[in-house]
Amino acid sequence: MTEFLAIEGSGTIAYEVTGAGPLVVLAHGMGDTREAYRFLGPALVGAGYRVAAVDLRGCGESSTGWASYTRTAIAGDLIALVRHLGGPAVLVGHSIAGGAVTIAAAQAPELVRAVVQLAPFTRKLQVRLGDLRVASYRRGAIHLAGMTLFGSRRQWAKYLDAAYPSIKPADWDARTAQLMTLFKEPGRMKVLQKMGTTSPADAGEQLGNVACPVLVVQGSADPDWTSPRAEGEAIVAELPSGLGRLEMIDGAGHYPHVQFPQQTLSVVLPFLAPLTLAEDSARA
Repeated sequence: MTEFLAIEGSGTIAYEVTGAGPLVVLAHGMGDTREAYRFLGPALVGAGYRVAAVDLRGCGESSTGWASYTRTAIAGDLIALVRHLGGPAVLVGHSIAGGAVTIAAAQAPELVRAVVQLAPFTRKLQVRLGDLRVASYRRGAIHLAGMTLFGSRRQWAKYLDAAYPSIKPADWDARTAQLMTLFKEPGRMKVLQKMGTTSPADAGEQLGNVACPVLVVQGSADPDWTSPRAEGEAIVAELPSGLGRLEMIDGAGHYPHVQFPQQTLSVVLPFLAPLTLAEDSARA
């Protein structure tokens, strides 16, 4: 059941909560909705977690017309939601939300027990001319630019096709059609365009201030980087020593949790297990 949280002076955030146990908040990437976690969420509930899947500001059932769509602004919404639900929580963020959960962890350490970054945009982008020689990267970048410049749903659909290399989920056609219909609603495409122009630099500046464990999950075939592994390693290197670790999902693109949910769970659940044991011990 959809619930709504009013963010003072800004708008409303849509979310739904299922399950019981330690709180895990799932935040999707730009151009998506909380349905991005339709495979991961139920599995986490089955593993004994209380799961809150949220629509980012301007997305899904959340309101449009926000003054800002930066990672810092999104982090503020996530912090407000965790407070509302009675945290602390583990924050899981994909793409733009990977940067947002990093900022939330740095700004509200008492509310964030751990962070999972899925294919995150967490550092300032450093595009080199040679990157465009990599066909997969060039293709994704062209379609992203077309969406951002022209507000083109067609270009976004082409980007998604590139971002899911080789394997598509069984509900690919229906889910893509659902997203394209959503962008016909007033203001939705403008939100995607604005998110597409925000810099991840604000998240990168906070990496050194994170004080909780961090799991970075990258798809080996993610077209958003010429080397997804190198990007993941760079994120871990900028965290305080010993806090971060990188896991690669072989063959996955920019949506490992949708393309390969079982493989993603196989690295996420062991990461969460010690936190669950610690909470159970504290309650005992």
